Amino acid sequence: MSSSLATVRSFTAGLLLWSFFTVGLAAAMGSGAVLDGTQQNVATIAGSAVALVTGSRLARKPRIKAFLSRPGTLWFLFLFNGVAAVALYFALDGVKGIAAAAAMGLVSLGAAGGIVANHRTAAHA
Repeated sequence: MSSSLATVRSFTAGLLLWSFFTVGLAAAMGSGAVLDGTQQNVATIAGSAVALVTGSRLARKPRIKAFLSRPGTLWFLFLFNGVAAVALYFALDGVKGIAAAAAMGLVSLGAAGGIVANHRTAAHA
């Protein structure tokens, strides 16, 4: 009985995490279509924060962590986000372009750190 209860609890927790992550992304990206001014800024920042917190919790799950630590995935994240950072810097004006490029650049640098860590681990083994 306790194993089925644990399974239900785990499923419910995962479902809630994915739901909050999706709602946070939707609020961050879609607030401009519905709101304007200060309300739009608040919804965008709050949605981004919710997506960031829940996304980091989701990334700790074993299956997702294993996928994100694969060399092919790390190389894709590094190259795609690096190119996206450069494109966003030139495509968007002012602070928005700099902020978007910095965020994508940080993801690219994080993937590069994973590539280097995997390379060092493989070299020492």
